[in-house]
Amino acid sequence: MFARRNIPASDSFSKHRAGKAVTKSKRSFRDHSVSRSRLEKTKQQQPAASPSGSTLTSPIVTICIGPEQRLFAAHEDILSTSPFFAAICRGQFLESVSKRVNLPEEIPEVFSSVLEYLYKGDYYPRLLHNKRRNTWELESAGSEMDVLNGRGGSGNGEVAESIIYHPIMDTALLKDTLIYCTAERYGLEELKRLALRKQGLQSGIQCSTILASARYAYANTPDNDSRLRAHYLALIIRSRSTFKRSGTMQMEMEVGGRL
Repeated sequence: MFARRNIPASDSFSKHRAGKAVTKSKRSFRDHSVSRSRLEKTKQQQPAASPSGSTLTSPIVTICIGPEQRLFAAHEDILSTSPFFAAICRGQFLESVSKRVNLPEEIPEVFSSVLEYLYKGDYYPRLLHNKRRNTWELESAGSEMDVLNGRGGSGNGEVAESIIYHPIMDTALLKDTLIYCTAERYGLEELKRLALRKQGLQSGIQCSTILASARYAYANTPDNDSRLRAHYLALIIRSRSTFKRSGTMQMEMEVGGRL
């Protein structure tokens, strides 16, 4: 459904990476959102948290993702920034000799984005700041320089890889929703905020995909996650004309049940 991008082996940190290798340092969402004092505090607490630091000398952990056991490799210290993986690395679930973790229920494309975030602070499509318009936009294939130069990307949020097929749900779901729910399980609060912000920039999504993603998000997050629920309510209201034309919302209301 989506075009596969070829990534040079030297630029990849896994065998199946959904992200995009970038050699130039650009202004990212994380750079903009973290204050100077917080950044200095983070550096003091984690002096080796950058890819060039000593964390890249920690042991390599192999992660088997999905029923097909697609293999990913990551440094133990990088993984341990997630409380979920920190507990695994300390516990009996990690095979002591081979440093191997099996996660058969995870989706490879989603895990690849999470791993990219752990190493780079963002995942494809990246969140780029348009200085001329003073707005945040999602990059699309070949649009990075347009956004950075103030000309904007696609302008309507239609970017590659916005949805992912979920084999268990047997339907297409918003990629950012899947990443948000995965970040919830992994204890990555900053990734949750990033995924929610990116999803808010999406448009042109089919009504059935929005509703299916909302159901999945509601079922895989705490009931008191008001921020997520408010986001989906705003997304549905913003797309009300599309729902009205398609008749999807009326059909869902007739069926009833929990969203």
